[in-house]
Formats: sequence, C-alpha cells, structure tokens
Amino acid sequence: MGVLFTYMNSEIKSAGRILDLLEYLAVQREAVSLAQITGDLALPKSSTHGLVQTLVSRGHVVRDNAGRYMLVEASRHGFPFRRHEEPLVVTATPFMEKLREETGETILLATMTAHCDIRRLAKCVSHHGVRYDVNLDAAIAAYCTATGRVLLAHASKDALDHYFARVQLLSYTRYTITDIHKIHDLLGRVRRDGYAINDQEFVTGSTGVAAPVFEASGAVVAALNLGAPTTRYVQRREALLLAVRSAADGLSRALGYRRSGASSAPGSFR
Repeated sequence: MGVLFTYMNSEIKSAGRILDLLEYLAVQREAVSLAQITGDLALPKSSTHGLVQTLVSRGHVVRDNAGRYMLVEASRHGFPFRRHEEPLVVTATPFMEKLREETGETILLATMTAHCDIRRLAKCVSHHGVRYDVNLDAAIAAYCTATGRVLLAHASKDALDHYFARVQLLSYTRYTITDIHKIHDLLGRVRRDGYAINDQEFVTGSTGVAAPVFEASGAVVAALNLGAPTTRYVQRREALLLAVRSAADGLSRALGYRRSGASSAPGSFR
C-alpha cells in the first residue's frame, strides 16, 4: 500500500504542476523560455521540461525557433493543433509578431478544411487600447471576410461548388456582398492581385486585409490576416496592405515556396 500511495502522490503532483503550467502560460502574452518558466514557477528544470514536452506532443503548446514556448490559443477552446498545423504555426509566429510590431494591428493565421470551413490557428493581438480581436473558435463566414476570400480563391472548383451549394449568403452588415456572381468576380481578383480586403462586410467598423501563404509545392496552406478598426485602416491603407503581403511572402519562402513566373494554380487544402 505504501508503494501505491507514493505512486499516486507522484501522479497527483504531476497533475498539479501541469495545471500550474497551463495557467501560467495562459496569461503570458508572448512566448517564454524554459528558464523563465522554471524560475517563475520555482520548479525543477528536468521535470518541467518533461511536462512542457508532453504539452507540445499533445498540441497544446508550441516551441518557436528561438526555443521559447507558448500556449496554443486554440487549446483554450477545445481544439488543439492537428499534426500538420503545428509546424506551420511555429514557422509563422515570428512573422506574425514582426508584422504586429510594424503595423500595431492584430494578426491572425488561418487555414481551410477540404469542406471550405475556416480554422483560425493563431493570433498576435494589437497592443492598442482600441483594437480588433476575436476568439479563434468564433464563427467566420468565408465569403465575406478577407481570410475566407483568400482561401476560397485558391480552392478547387469542386470545393467551391459544394461550398456555395450549402452556404446561405447572409448580410452581416449593410456592406456585405451576397450576390454570388459578384463574389466569384471578387475571388478572381483575389487570385490575380494576391490579396483580399473585407471592408466592414462581417463586422461594422472593422476592416481586414489578407494574403495567401504558399508551401513548397505551390499550394496555398493558409492566409495571413491583419485586422484593424476601419478608422485606422483608412489612414494607412497602402502601408498596411504592403506589410501584409510582404509578411505572407516571407512566410511562404520560409516554408520552401519559390515563386515562378506564372501565378500559382488553385491549391488543395487538408
């Protein structure tokens, strides 16, 4: 019985520490090093490293290229990363942080399922008092958002046909475009121009700019989005658009993409 009691005590202690670790990471606005974690929580380095690695392996925590750790925002809402999403977020994080610092606005990374459902993966929230923010698991309408339009623009024809056959085109604001022919025209322009804009079509007073993220094969695997209050967007439209496209291009290169002379064909989504 003594051995069992000791074993149970050890298990309970580990459970308590992992909960302490999750609560600690949940309030950190930026990624933190293992040394900072052990120092702040006064925990042994060896066992803390094991606990962190367990959370990483389960998709609740990611380790960036600098060796720092951060809680996956999605894990707070019950959907940790799928296997192919974690390396994408790890690679994207420094680009997102840099873009936020350059523009002062909120940055989001999202991908799309084979059924054209948008899945937000990560965000870097603006430090402005008045800022755009959203829960990663909040509903998003692909046809009237910048992120959605970028991803729809690079979906296959069959996926698009199925999407528009099942989705009701609702007016979220007085600016929302719901005419199917106009939406198809918009998607064509997104493919041609390499970016999409949602100007108050989903949320009044909020504007989004998004650009595609390509992987080595040339397929679009994600969209990088900047969200801002419309008043600030209007003042800096060209600068914000250029910054988003530049960051998405840098991230694509980091993923192994090399742009050819011709524009990319529509890609597929996992």
